[in-house]
Amino acid sequence: MTTHDEYVGVRYIVSDVRAAIDFYTSHLGFELLSHPAPAFADVARGRLRLLLSGPASSGARATPADAAAPGRNRIHLVVDDLDAEAERLCSAGVQFRSDVVQGPGGRQVLVADPDGNLVELFAPAVRSSPS
Repeated sequence: MTTHDEYVGVRYIVSDVRAAIDFYTSHLGFELLSHPAPAFADVARGRLRLLLSGPASSGARATPADAAAPGRNRIHLVVDDLDAEAERLCSAGVQFRSDVVQGPGGRQVLVADPDGNLVELFAPAVRSSPS
């Protein structure tokens, strides 16, 4: 049995907990940990525990009104094949917030959950071994 202290937790404020559960479990490989409907759910992928707080949750009520809009912060998920993931998510109707961009560390693309919270999908650059 996994305990919550084995996870790193991130809270996202969402307007529809069920839609957020469906998004993260259907599209991004998270597993549902709990769903005390309708105010809250938590999902996990590896050691990341994503707390999905609906409007009636204590987490949402503690957020100042001017800070409730999603910002540039995001969770970062490493994927093996960015092109395949982007194609799969596009076919599923997931909203993209950027084009695929490449930098010295790898390639990335931003997608948005149903409330506009950002998720960065990242494929590290392949490093050649020294000769």
